[in-house]
Amino acid sequence: MIMRRLFNFVKAKIPKISPTELIALRSGNTSLDRSILMGKIEFPKKETFINKFPESKLNELLSSYDGTRVYPNNNSNYWIDYLAKNKYFSFLIDESYGGIKLNTNEMSNMLTKIASVDPALGVVTMVPNSLGPGELLIHYGTQEQKNKYLPGLADGTYIPCFGLTGPNNGSDATGTIDEGTVIKVNGKTMIKIKINKRYITLAPVANLMGIAFNLKDPSGLLENKRSGISLALLERGHKGLIQDTHHNPLNAGFPNGTIKGEFIIELDQIIGGQEKIGEGWKMLMDCLSAGRGISLPATANASSKVATFGIINYAKVRSQFNMPLSKMEAIKEKINTMVFNTWIIQSSIDLTNDILDNGNSPAVLSAIMKQQTTERGRVVLNHGMDIQAGGAICLGYSNFLEKFYRAAPIGITVEGSNTLTRSLIIFGQGLNKSHPYIFPILESVLKNDESVFMQNFRAIFGHSLKLYFSTFNFTNLIPFTSKVLENQLIDFACLTNFVALKGGSLKREQMLSGAMADIFSNLYLALSVQYYHNNYKASIKLTDYIINKLLNENQNKINEVINNLGSERILLKHLINPVYNISYEEENKIFEEIMNNPNIINEIKKNIYVENNILADLERAGSGKLDLNSEEYKSLKNRIINVDEFNNI
Repeated sequence: MIMRRLFNFVKAKIPKISPTELIALRSGNTSLDRSILMGKIEFPKKETFINKFPESKLNELLSSYDGTRVYPNNNSNYWIDYLAKNKYFSFLIDESYGGIKLNTNEMSNMLTKIASVDPALGVVTMVPNSLGPGELLIHYGTQEQKNKYLPGLADGTYIPCFGLTGPNNGSDATGTIDEGTVIKVNGKTMIKIKINKRYITLAPVANLMGIAFNLKDPSGLLENKRSGISLALLERGHKGLIQDTHHNPLNAGFPNGTIKGEFIIELDQIIGGQEKIGEGWKMLMDCLSAGRGISLPATANASSKVATFGIINYAKVRSQFNMPLSKMEAIKEKINTMVFNTWIIQSSIDLTNDILDNGNSPAVLSAIMKQQTTERGRVVLNHGMDIQAGGAICLGYSNFLEKFYRAAPIGITVEGSNTLTRSLIIFGQGLNKSHPYIFPILESVLKNDESVFMQNFRAIFGHSLKLYFSTFNFTNLIPFTSKVLENQLIDFACLTNFVALKGGSLKREQMLSGAMADIFSNLYLALSVQYYHNNYKASIKLTDYIINKLLNENQNKINEVINNLGSERILLKHLINPVYNISYEEENKIFEEIMNNPNIINEIKKNIYVENNILADLERAGSGKLDLNSEEYKSLKNRIINVDEFNNI
């Protein structure tokens, strides 16, 4: 009787979960996100790799890129064709199909370096190497489909895109999605589809489209009686397919547009064949980690590194009030913040790449990476714009920030806006997916299995008690003491178990969910910074500074969350602690570490293109190796602080 009451109580608490949410929870796997919710650290094995793509070939692209607009332009899409024909779209495709299959680390580094020259060039390279439809074909395509399309995708014969979003489905990707109906045409079973897709990157230039639609079979014509979200392939020129308009996302210069039309397709155009009808959402969820976990963080990495590397050197060269900018505390403060966020971005990418290269596909960590790297990248660019000031708002050779500043909101918006990702996905879905016991409890309730429910309930009860008593430690009782990372992991895991008691109300309490997402994310980022130091040992001072700042941010959030809970906050009062504020003196010392430790600037420079461009000029002028009275230095300085002038019309 007690067991039945407990079962019914939990069942009433569990939020209503849609079929698409359930698919998302069952897709991918977990990694360090689960360790965090268990209150412990488990770093992956550090991956080593051999570059398959010749560095000389990559540098040939980057040195020859003339800065012309990638799309639209007056040169017949030269750069898109160049990338396609030189196998830059083949990094997911196995060598047996003519591709150059890279591991995650190499692909991420390549994308970062390409995007460091121009974000639009990076975007064009990223899309075929994430949600292609190349990846869908690799994992789910029939052998006939693989043989037909993968060699063409590898050698540039096909330029791909994938159409999911439309006017009535965006962040809610399956909301009122386009529909298809099974029909008979001259006695043959076919599918009639009407689509209206928008925001589709590469659509204006693509000649191989993947599309998502909701397939219905009202007359029961399919033998397997399947229906639901399905994915199909179409080639350009398919009768009824319309690709005649494009969008212009903030004039950033990459192809993005629409796919429209009403047409009929064969059943064998379904990716994976008839057996995969209705499995489209699961297929998409399984393949999203590349976009969220690799491609979008690579763009943020490129923009942050370029901005920070450029501004550090700019501040040495540019003078105001008879002193270099690097001597002004107001500038030092902003540069510290830029390095803080840039270091976090590059560290989290390094850790995440190793997790992915270890064979994992962690959906929650991918969501953290997308939201955190793009948001922190925006902070870096904002500070960089403030420091370069007038030079940053006028187009020209010396402006190394404008193209990244223009592109930053685009990365923040795609794959679901960061507001959605932070408030609903990272902790809301992460709680169900990453917690060691909550999803098994959820599944047992959905299956009405009381015995499995009780087994997992006992496990979570014991886990919660152990964590709770672990939070009473000496460090917590000392006022004004910053807690170490390990202690905060335990505190957060304990707090999570209390917040989980809210059940379905968490979907509504998005401020609470967002605050918990911030703590969750910061812990992952702090672990990333520690992991990065363990492997590269660039600066223990900078490492400690960054981790302490992240833990301080978290303590504020922990205090905030507990103060906004109900009666249960009485049990958590011991987790409320003062926050240690970093002093001005410490900020000045960190700035000196940044400016005087060459390992720091070398790590920031890693994987960006610094050769025969404004960044190379900045590096040479800021190196301290030139005589400040020499003609070479004066010429460099003039190029750096110059603002281009244009003739009046």
